[in-house]
Amino acid sequence: MSELPDHLEDPDDPSFEYREFSLLHENCTEYGLPAPDDVVVERRRTVLDDGRAVSGLLWGDGPPEVVLVHGGAQNAHTWDTVVLAMRPVPAVAVDMPGHGHSGWRDDGRYDPRSSAVDVARFVEEHAPSASLLVGMSLGGLTANALAAARPGLFERVVVIDVTPGVNRDKASEVHAFIEGPQSFATFDEIFARTLEFNPTRTPASLRRGILHNAHRLPDGSWEWRYDRRRFDATEYDYEVAHADLWDDVSAIDLPYLLLQGGTSPVVDDDDVAELRRRRPDAVVEVVEGAGHSIQGDRPMELALRLQAELDAC
Repeated sequence: MSELPDHLEDPDDPSFEYREFSLLHENCTEYGLPAPDDVVVERRRTVLDDGRAVSGLLWGDGPPEVVLVHGGAQNAHTWDTVVLAMRPVPAVAVDMPGHGHSGWRDDGRYDPRSSAVDVARFVEEHAPSASLLVGMSLGGLTANALAAARPGLFERVVVIDVTPGVNRDKASEVHAFIEGPQSFATFDEIFARTLEFNPTRTPASLRRGILHNAHRLPDGSWEWRYDRRRFDATEYDYEVAHADLWDDVSAIDLPYLLLQGGTSPVVDDDDVAELRRRRPDAVVEVVEGAGHSIQGDRPMELALRLQAELDAC
Protein backbone atom coordinates (compact mmCIF):
# COMPACT_ATOMS: atom_id res chain seq x y z
CA MET A 1 0.00 0.00 0.00
CA SER A 2 2.72 2.46 -1.04
CA GLU A 3 0.12 5.10 -1.95
CA LEU A 4 -0.83 5.51 1.72
CA PRO A 5 0.94 7.55 4.41
CA ASP A 6 3.54 5.49 6.27
CA HIS A 7 2.06 6.18 9.72
CA LEU A 8 -1.17 4.27 9.02
CA GLU A 9 -1.50 0.83 10.56
CA ASP A 10 -1.46 -2.23 8.33
CA PRO A 11 -4.93 -3.86 8.54
CA ASP A 12 -3.33 -7.22 7.70
CA ASP A 13 -1.24 -7.09 10.87
CA PRO A 14 -2.78 -9.59 13.35
CA SER A 15 -2.66 -6.91 16.06
CA PHE A 16 -4.75 -4.45 14.03
CA GLU A 17 -8.11 -3.64 15.61
CA TYR A 18 -10.93 -1.84 13.82
CA ARG A 19 -12.38 0.89 16.04
CA GLU A 20 -15.32 2.46 14.28
CA PHE A 21 -14.98 6.06 15.41
CA SER A 22 -11.19 6.23 15.74
CA LEU A 23 -10.88 6.98 12.03
CA LEU A 24 -12.67 10.35 12.28
CA HIS A 25 -9.34 12.04 13.04
CA GLU A 26 -8.17 10.96 9.58
CA ASN A 27 -11.20 12.55 7.92
CA CYS A 28 -10.53 15.83 9.71
CA THR A 29 -6.80 15.84 8.99
CA GLU A 30 -7.27 15.10 5.29
CA TYR A 31 -9.72 17.95 4.77
CA GLY A 32 -8.34 20.51 7.22
CA LEU A 33 -11.27 20.28 9.62
CA PRO A 34 -11.07 20.83 13.39
CA ALA A 35 -10.18 17.73 15.36
CA PRO A 36 -13.22 15.61 16.25
CA ASP A 37 -12.41 15.49 19.97
CA ASP A 38 -15.74 17.07 20.88
CA VAL A 39 -17.82 15.16 18.32
CA VAL A 40 -20.81 13.28 19.68
CA VAL A 41 -21.70 10.24 17.56
CA GLU A 42 -23.28 6.93 18.45
CA ARG A 43 -24.95 3.95 16.84
CA ARG A 44 -28.71 3.64 17.10
CA ARG A 45 -31.00 0.89 15.86
CA THR A 46 -34.66 0.32 15.19
CA VAL A 47 -36.05 -3.20 15.41
CA LEU A 48 -38.61 -3.98 12.71
CA ASP A 49 -41.67 -6.20 12.99
CA ASP A 50 -39.90 -9.18 11.39
CA GLY A 51 -37.00 -8.99 13.83
CA ARG A 52 -34.54 -7.30 11.51
CA ALA A 53 -32.89 -4.10 12.68
CA VAL A 54 -32.07 -0.90 10.82
CA SER A 55 -28.91 0.73 12.15
CA GLY A 56 -27.58 4.22 11.78
CA LEU A 57 -25.24 6.88 13.14
CA LEU A 58 -26.68 9.68 15.26
CA TRP A 59 -24.43 12.75 15.12
CA GLY A 60 -24.43 15.74 17.44
CA ASP A 61 -26.59 17.02 20.27
CA GLY A 62 -30.27 17.70 19.83
CA PRO A 63 -32.84 16.41 17.36
CA PRO A 64 -31.34 15.53 13.96
CA GLU A 65 -31.98 18.09 11.23
CA VAL A 66 -30.63 16.06 8.31
CA VAL A 67 -31.22 12.44 7.23
CA LEU A 68 -28.55 10.93 4.94
CA VAL A 69 -29.15 7.75 2.91
CA HIS A 70 -26.17 6.12 1.17
CA GLY A 71 -25.92 4.27 -2.14
CA GLY A 72 -25.82 0.57 -2.93
CA ALA A 73 -22.81 -1.35 -1.54
CA GLN A 74 -21.98 1.59 0.74
CA ASN A 75 -22.83 2.35 4.38
CA ALA A 76 -23.53 5.25 6.72
CA HIS A 77 -19.84 6.15 7.06
CA THR A 78 -19.74 7.41 3.48
CA TRP A 79 -21.09 10.69 4.91
CA ASP A 80 -18.51 11.10 7.72
CA THR A 81 -16.52 13.96 6.21
CA VAL A 82 -19.67 15.79 5.11
CA VAL A 83 -21.20 15.60 8.59
CA LEU A 84 -17.93 16.64 10.23
CA ALA A 85 -17.77 19.65 7.91
CA MET A 86 -21.34 20.64 8.79
CA ARG A 87 -20.72 20.62 12.55
CA PRO A 88 -22.54 21.29 14.82
CA VAL A 89 -25.61 20.36 12.75
CA PRO A 90 -27.21 17.23 14.26
CA ALA A 91 -27.69 14.53 11.64
CA VAL A 92 -28.58 10.90 11.12
CA ALA A 93 -26.83 8.67 8.58
CA VAL A 94 -28.76 5.45 7.98
CA ASP A 95 -27.37 2.05 7.06
CA MET A 96 -29.72 0.86 4.32
CA PRO A 97 -31.24 -2.63 4.74
CA GLY A 98 -28.64 -5.26 3.84
CA HIS A 99 -25.78 -2.79 4.31
CA GLY A 100 -23.45 -1.78 7.12
CA HIS A 101 -24.86 -2.89 10.45
CA SER A 102 -28.47 -3.20 9.27
CA GLY A 103 -30.06 -6.62 8.95
CA TRP A 104 -30.29 -8.54 5.69
CA ARG A 105 -33.62 -9.30 4.06
CA ASP A 106 -34.41 -12.98 3.52
CA ASP A 107 -36.41 -12.07 0.41
CA GLY A 108 -33.54 -10.03 -1.08
CA ARG A 109 -35.83 -7.08 -1.77
CA TYR A 110 -33.57 -4.06 -1.69
CA ASP A 111 -35.53 -2.04 -4.22
CA PRO A 112 -36.11 1.65 -3.36
CA ARG A 113 -39.71 1.33 -2.21
CA SER A 114 -39.04 -1.67 0.04
CA SER A 115 -36.03 0.05 1.56
CA ALA A 116 -37.99 3.29 2.02
CA VAL A 117 -40.43 1.51 4.33
CA ASP A 118 -37.57 0.34 6.57
CA VAL A 119 -35.76 3.69 6.51
CA ALA A 120 -39.01 5.46 7.43
CA ARG A 121 -39.27 3.40 10.61
CA PHE A 122 -35.75 4.42 11.62
CA VAL A 123 -36.45 8.09 10.86
CA GLU A 124 -39.69 8.05 12.83
CA GLU A 125 -37.84 6.80 15.91
CA HIS A 126 -34.58 8.73 15.70
CA ALA A 127 -35.13 11.81 13.50
CA PRO A 128 -38.86 12.64 13.44
CA SER A 129 -38.31 16.38 13.11
CA ALA A 130 -35.57 16.34 10.45
CA SER A 131 -36.03 18.97 7.76
CA LEU A 132 -33.66 17.82 5.01
CA LEU A 133 -33.60 14.41 3.31
CA VAL A 134 -30.47 13.53 1.31
CA GLY A 135 -30.01 10.38 -0.75
CA MET A 136 -27.27 9.20 -3.08
CA SER A 137 -27.63 6.64 -5.92
CA LEU A 138 -29.83 3.79 -4.64
CA GLY A 139 -30.31 5.91 -1.54
CA GLY A 140 -31.48 8.76 -3.77
CA LEU A 141 -34.15 6.59 -5.34
CA THR A 142 -35.08 5.44 -1.84
CA ALA A 143 -35.30 9.08 -0.75
CA ASN A 144 -37.69 9.75 -3.64
CA ALA A 145 -39.89 6.86 -2.57
CA LEU A 146 -39.78 7.91 1.08
CA ALA A 147 -40.62 11.57 0.42
CA ALA A 148 -43.48 10.60 -1.91
CA ALA A 149 -44.95 8.07 0.51
CA ARG A 150 -44.57 10.27 3.60
CA PRO A 151 -45.56 13.84 2.72
CA GLY A 152 -44.93 16.22 5.56
CA LEU A 153 -42.05 14.23 7.05
CA PHE A 154 -39.41 16.51 5.46
CA GLU A 155 -39.18 20.04 4.08
CA ARG A 156 -36.61 19.64 1.29
CA VAL A 157 -35.04 16.81 -0.73
CA VAL A 158 -31.54 16.52 -2.21
CA VAL A 159 -30.80 13.63 -4.58
CA ILE A 160 -27.21 12.90 -5.52
CA ASP A 161 -26.34 11.68 -9.02
CA VAL A 162 -29.32 9.49 -9.82
CA THR A 163 -32.77 9.54 -11.40
CA PRO A 164 -35.25 6.75 -12.11
CA GLY A 165 -33.80 6.78 -15.61
CA VAL A 166 -30.66 4.98 -14.44
CA ASN A 167 -30.01 1.62 -16.12
CA ARG A 168 -27.30 -1.01 -16.27
CA ASP A 169 -25.42 0.76 -19.06
CA LYS A 170 -25.28 4.10 -17.24
CA ALA A 171 -24.23 2.41 -14.01
CA SER A 172 -21.89 -0.09 -15.67
CA GLU A 173 -18.80 1.12 -13.80
CA VAL A 174 -20.61 0.82 -10.47
CA HIS A 175 -21.77 -2.72 -11.26
CA ALA A 176 -18.32 -3.75 -12.49
CA PHE A 177 -16.95 -2.93 -9.05
CA ILE A 178 -19.66 -4.27 -6.74
CA GLU A 179 -20.20 -7.47 -8.72
CA GLY A 180 -16.55 -8.44 -8.34
CA PRO A 181 -15.09 -10.78 -5.73
CA GLN A 182 -16.75 -11.04 -2.32
CA SER A 183 -13.61 -12.08 -0.44
CA PHE A 184 -9.92 -11.20 -0.68
CA ALA A 185 -6.89 -12.96 0.75
CA THR A 186 -5.38 -9.74 2.11
CA PHE A 187 -6.29 -6.12 2.72
CA ASP A 188 -3.77 -5.16 0.03
CA GLU A 189 -5.90 -7.03 -2.52
CA ILE A 190 -9.21 -5.42 -1.57
CA PHE A 191 -7.50 -2.04 -1.42
CA ALA A 192 -5.92 -2.45 -4.87
CA ARG A 193 -9.27 -3.33 -6.47
CA THR A 194 -11.02 -0.44 -4.77
CA LEU A 195 -8.32 2.00 -5.85
CA GLU A 196 -8.56 0.77 -9.44
CA PHE A 197 -12.29 1.47 -9.64
CA ASN A 198 -12.25 4.78 -7.76
CA PRO A 199 -9.62 6.98 -9.43
CA THR A 200 -11.24 10.22 -8.21
CA ARG A 201 -10.82 9.31 -4.51
CA THR A 202 -7.77 9.70 -2.32
CA PRO A 203 -6.11 6.44 -1.23
CA ALA A 204 -6.50 7.38 2.44
CA SER A 205 -10.25 7.92 2.09
CA LEU A 206 -10.60 4.59 0.25
CA ARG A 207 -8.74 2.81 3.04
CA ARG A 208 -11.19 4.24 5.58
CA GLY A 209 -14.10 3.30 3.39
CA ILE A 210 -12.97 -0.32 3.13
CA LEU A 211 -12.45 -0.60 6.89
CA HIS A 212 -16.03 0.57 7.43
CA ASN A 213 -17.46 -1.57 4.62
CA ALA A 214 -15.55 -4.84 4.98
CA HIS A 215 -14.38 -7.03 7.83
CA ARG A 216 -11.51 -9.41 8.49
CA LEU A 217 -12.33 -13.07 8.97
CA PRO A 218 -10.58 -15.36 11.48
CA ASP A 219 -8.31 -16.73 8.73
CA GLY A 220 -7.06 -13.21 7.93
CA SER A 221 -8.99 -12.77 4.69
CA TRP A 222 -11.39 -9.88 4.08
CA GLU A 223 -14.96 -9.75 2.79
CA TRP A 224 -17.55 -7.06 2.14
CA ARG A 225 -20.24 -6.41 4.75
CA TYR A 226 -23.19 -5.80 2.42
CA ASP A 227 -25.61 -8.48 1.22
CA ARG A 228 -24.30 -9.59 -2.17
CA ARG A 229 -26.73 -12.44 -2.75
CA ARG A 230 -28.73 -10.48 -5.29
CA PHE A 231 -25.56 -9.92 -7.29
CA ASP A 232 -24.44 -13.53 -7.05
CA ALA A 233 -27.83 -15.04 -7.93
CA THR A 234 -29.35 -12.77 -10.58
CA GLU A 235 -28.70 -9.44 -12.18
CA TYR A 236 -30.42 -6.43 -10.67
CA ASP A 237 -33.52 -5.96 -12.82
CA TYR A 238 -33.91 -2.23 -13.27
CA GLU A 239 -37.27 -2.45 -15.01
CA VAL A 240 -38.76 -4.36 -12.09
CA ALA A 241 -36.97 -2.63 -9.22
CA HIS A 242 -37.51 0.88 -10.60
CA ALA A 243 -41.01 0.49 -12.02
CA ASP A 244 -42.96 3.75 -11.79
CA LEU A 245 -40.28 5.51 -9.71
CA TRP A 246 -40.67 8.59 -11.88
CA ASP A 247 -44.16 8.83 -10.40
CA ASP A 248 -42.57 9.22 -6.98
CA VAL A 249 -40.56 12.17 -8.24
CA SER A 250 -43.74 13.76 -9.59
CA ALA A 251 -45.55 13.19 -6.30
CA ILE A 252 -43.00 14.93 -4.09
CA ASP A 253 -44.39 18.32 -3.11
CA LEU A 254 -41.11 19.71 -1.76
CA PRO A 255 -38.21 21.80 -3.07
CA TYR A 256 -36.08 19.34 -5.04
CA LEU A 257 -32.35 19.54 -5.79
CA LEU A 258 -30.47 17.11 -8.05
CA LEU A 259 -26.68 17.21 -7.77
CA GLN A 260 -24.77 15.60 -10.65
CA GLY A 261 -21.18 14.42 -10.53
CA GLY A 262 -19.31 16.25 -13.27
CA THR A 263 -17.49 13.11 -14.46
CA SER A 264 -20.30 10.63 -13.75
CA PRO A 265 -22.28 8.94 -16.57
CA VAL A 266 -25.15 7.87 -14.30
CA VAL A 267 -27.37 10.89 -15.06
CA ASP A 268 -27.62 11.98 -18.69
CA ASP A 269 -29.35 14.80 -20.57
CA ASP A 270 -32.48 12.72 -21.13
CA ASP A 271 -32.77 12.12 -17.39
CA VAL A 272 -32.47 15.82 -16.63
CA ALA A 273 -35.05 16.62 -19.31
CA GLU A 274 -37.50 14.13 -17.82
CA LEU A 275 -36.93 15.55 -14.34
CA ARG A 276 -37.61 19.07 -15.61
CA ARG A 277 -40.74 17.86 -17.42
CA ARG A 278 -42.12 16.31 -14.26
CA ARG A 279 -40.71 18.89 -11.86
CA PRO A 280 -40.27 22.27 -13.61
CA ASP A 281 -39.29 23.72 -10.23
CA ALA A 282 -36.44 21.25 -9.67
CA VAL A 283 -32.93 22.67 -9.38
CA VAL A 284 -30.12 20.79 -11.12
CA GLU A 285 -26.48 21.54 -10.31
CA VAL A 286 -23.24 19.91 -11.46
CA VAL A 287 -20.39 19.36 -9.00
CA GLU A 288 -17.28 19.61 -11.13
CA GLY A 289 -14.49 17.14 -10.47
CA ALA A 290 -16.81 14.66 -8.78
CA GLY A 291 -17.77 11.22 -9.95
CA HIS A 292 -20.84 9.28 -8.88
CA SER A 293 -20.05 9.51 -5.14
CA ILE A 294 -19.95 13.26 -4.66
CA GLN A 295 -19.73 12.82 -0.89
CA GLY A 296 -16.45 10.96 -1.36
CA ASP A 297 -14.95 13.06 -4.15
CA ARG A 298 -16.01 16.56 -3.09
CA PRO A 299 -17.25 16.34 0.51
CA MET A 300 -16.49 19.96 1.39
CA GLU A 301 -18.42 21.35 -1.58
CA LEU A 302 -21.30 19.01 -0.78
CA ALA A 303 -21.35 20.10 2.86
CA LEU A 304 -21.66 23.75 1.81
CA ARG A 305 -24.49 22.93 -0.59
CA LEU A 306 -26.39 20.90 2.00
CA GLN A 307 -25.94 23.64 4.58
CA ALA A 308 -27.50 26.11 2.13
CA GLU A 309 -30.47 23.77 1.66
CA LEU A 310 -30.84 23.39 5.41
CA ASP A 311 -30.71 27.16 5.89
CA ALA A 312 -33.59 27.46 3.40
CA CYS A 313 -35.84 25.14 5.42
